[in-house]
Amino acid sequence: MLIREIEKKDNKQVESLIRTCLIEFGANKPGTAWADPNLSDFYHLYRADGSKYWVVEEEGKIIAGCGIGPVNGFSHICELQKMYALQEARGTGAASQLLEIALDYAKDHYKQCYLETLSNMIAANKFYTKKGFKSLDKPLNATDHFACDAWYIIDL
Repeated sequence: MLIREIEKKDNKQVESLIRTCLIEFGANKPGTAWADPNLSDFYHLYRADGSKYWVVEEEGKIIAGCGIGPVNGFSHICELQKMYALQEARGTGAASQLLEIALDYAKDHYKQCYLETLSNMIAANKFYTKKGFKSLDKPLNATDHFACDAWYIIDL
């Protein structure tokens, strides 16, 4: 298992990874990453300052990924973005390693890290809580992910 920054050649596999996970959880609808116009080109999206995306590769296949990006209107807060893992990657420690890498990067640029997810992603919600994220009653701001109904934040 290799964790590395996204490369241009990974764009299609990352989009497929995310769409596969969204279908699994019934989130293939507007208001989620499903409708994100940048979903097919994370390589370029995550080259902006304060942004980065990592993938987990196993035998040439992208099995997980996550990113860090800014939150509009909050210069000191980043967002953990598009963290998804295929079923085969779950329980392997890949998500923990990804999160550690992402938060280490975030500490150099931000003071807090926010995330939005779906409450029916039960294992993911437990994972975030276990890793120290605190639940919020509402989102930080209005985003394109209006279908998300679980929000978290952690001090870096």
